Amino acid sequence: MERLIHLLIFPLVIAAANAVEINLPASTEMLQSIDSVLNEAVNKSKIPGGVIWLEKEGNKYHKAYGNQSLFPVKKKMTKTSIFDAASLTKVMATAPSIMILIEQGRIALDDPVRKHLPEFNGGNKNKVTIKQLLTHTSGLRPILPKKPAWKGYDKAIKLGISQKLVELPGKKFRYSDINFILLGEIVRRVSGKRLDRFSKEKIFQPLKMVDTNFKPSRDLLPRIAPTTRKGNVLIHGVVHDPAARAMGGVAGHAGLFTTAPDVALFCRMIISEGKLGNVRILKKESVALMSRNQTTKLSQKVKRGIGWDIDSIYSSPRGEGFPMGESFGHTGWTGGSVWIHPKSKSFLIFLSNRNHPYERRSIKPLRRELGTLTGKVLGL
Repeated sequence: MERLIHLLIFPLVIAAANAVEINLPASTEMLQSIDSVLNEAVNKSKIPGGVIWLEKEGNKYHKAYGNQSLFPVKKKMTKTSIFDAASLTKVMATAPSIMILIEQGRIALDDPVRKHLPEFNGGNKNKVTIKQLLTHTSGLRPILPKKPAWKGYDKAIKLGISQKLVELPGKKFRYSDINFILLGEIVRRVSGKRLDRFSKEKIFQPLKMVDTNFKPSRDLLPRIAPTTRKGNVLIHGVVHDPAARAMGGVAGHAGLFTTAPDVALFCRMIISEGKLGNVRILKKESVALMSRNQTTKLSQKVKRGIGWDIDSIYSSPRGEGFPMGESFGHTGWTGGSVWIHPKSKSFLIFLSNRNHPYERRSIKPLRRELGTLTGKVLGL
């Protein structure tokens, strides 16, 4: 009966999801400039489609553009389409889970990684801290080796732990998925729960992020935006990232699926200093720590928080619209991004499956333009 009800109401849900939602005090012309940019991106095949959410002090603009899929059939994008969040997993699941464990007194930012992963030892690896994993200053290489071919969660963890440092810890910013793969394993060992379960219980369920999870149900496929193809097989409803996929779909660096409305709930929690309504996820002090520059000692002109990006080569979603140093965010390889300005209680969410049905060129220019226009629309 439940399945029948779902099938009956699904078309109504989609119809409602396609309606434009707007109550921002911005001029029609300013909002049309964002529409024009995104429609042009769709028309020029830079993206198959996307969903945008602008919000300031609870007022929002929420709209879908283009198509959710082009292959094997063309299907319109909806405002509740589910996306592979890629590296947004790092800031929505892994980093806050680590902070929750820190608040519980079970780990500390300056703990050496080997305290919780004893196998991670030898030479300078003994000096690597949890904070350095979170700020990408551990000295680890960017990704796990692809050859020889490997498969399985445990194998990935062994590979990550066995990697030699390519830089001295704490000296250089080098964005690394391995950092967050190891952080995800720390969550599992310390809490006794895998990252997907821990983050669902401690973050997503309390915030009522009903469409956010790892390894989504196959029943949700009609709402999930597919990514690229592997051979002749469309990657649809399984994580795009090869390492996360080889790990079984649950990893600290990628694997999360979500929607714009769910990400908006998460962003509201962040701009409300760790709580949403009567539900507290993080302490006020934890949110402040996460969003503050933690890489002041680097020789590079890079500003990274705990998980969050403040100013680096990955900061394109900030554009020229979000104030430097007062805002922060993150991107995902599959085409998603978030940028937040707590002082004005504003944020920009853009989700897309830019690598469907094939890997496209970078959408950095598009993200940058959206960030610039959003700043004008929100009066930042």
